[in-house]
Amino acid sequence: MKKSKKKGKMDQATIERLGKIDDVIAQYEERYENSHKVLIELLQEILETFNYVPEEALVRISEKCDVPLSKLFSLATFYNSLRLEPLGKHHICVCVGTTCHVNGASDIVDNLQRKLNVEPGHTTADGNFTVETVNCLGVCARGPLVEIDGKYHGNMTPIKVNKLLEKYENGKSDRDS
Repeated sequence: MKKSKKKGKMDQATIERLGKIDDVIAQYEERYENSHKVLIELLQEILETFNYVPEEALVRISEKCDVPLSKLFSLATFYNSLRLEPLGKHHICVCVGTTCHVNGASDIVDNLQRKLNVEPGHTTADGNFTVETVNCLGVCARGPLVEIDGKYHGNMTPIKVNKLLEKYENGKSDRDS
């Protein structure tokens, strides 16, 4: 049985995105000589450009730099600083370090999972929130700590988190204050 290949026209947004990817790759292509370090720098530059590492970027890097796609995927999933999904409109980080953990961080994570219907490390279906856990935010005296869009909120409880989320769900945030 013969497989049919569908060749459709690329829309303008895809063409522009691929152009940006190619521009970033061009900056690193000459320096790449099977260097793990340069690949990480390239992936970080893609992350800065798109706010995540799109699958099409991994494919394009694989083709242009002759690197197995599996190696690129391994790098992109190994390092926490790289992400394969775009961030939501609001980025929530819950500290789960020792002090925050013993003071109830797991209750906050569980509450966020139930309320937003999202696992840590992922973005809500509506694209409004990305929830992540981090090992330490360095403000142990105020734990459990939740960071939303770069602003720290200390001594949090599930009830306090729910009230805070209401502000963000209603389109208001600390940036608006």
